Amino acid sequence: MSEEEAKKVETAEAVAEEKAIVLSTLPPSEDKSDDSKALAIVEPESKALVPVEKKGSIDRDAALALLTTEKRLSLIKAWEVSEKSKAENKAQKKISEILAWENSKKASLEADLKMTEEQLLKKKAEYIEKMKNKIARLHKSAEEKRAIIEAKRGEDLLNAEEIAAKCCATGTSPKKPLLGCF
Repeated sequence: MSEEEAKKVETAEAVAEEKAIVLSTLPPSEDKSDDSKALAIVEPESKALVPVEKKGSIDRDAALALLTTEKRLSLIKAWEVSEKSKAENKAQKKISEILAWENSKKASLEADLKMTEEQLLKKKAEYIEKMKNKIARLHKSAEEKRAIIEAKRGEDLLNAEEIAAKCCATGTSPKKPLLGCF
């Protein structure tokens, strides 16, 4: 192997070690909640944060690789937060659109219902008026028939009084009809 290849291999190994150190120094996710009284393990400060110059350019390359890795991880974290907020905003927007759609449809249906109720009330009022008019015509017809019957009764009473007066004056008895139903 040439010197350059050896340096690349050493640099790659150093970067791998530094990645392991960085990953081990990242705080654990806060998803786990444990109420037990466990002792917290305190790790010494990360070696990655304090650049140490021991072997010159190899250490400098390792420190640069570590900084590049940290920068890349922080960019990934920022991207992740950005994407999550975009997704959240998109979901909220869609939810508000659905709510607005629902409210408009509900208002439209309620307006249709109110209009239908008004039409039904109008038809009901018209029908009630027709029925009252029929009742009034029926009552008028019944009154006319009663009046005719009363007039006929009055005529019959006058006729009976005339026949009775005539019979009294002549001294004859009234004639019975041959058939009582006529």
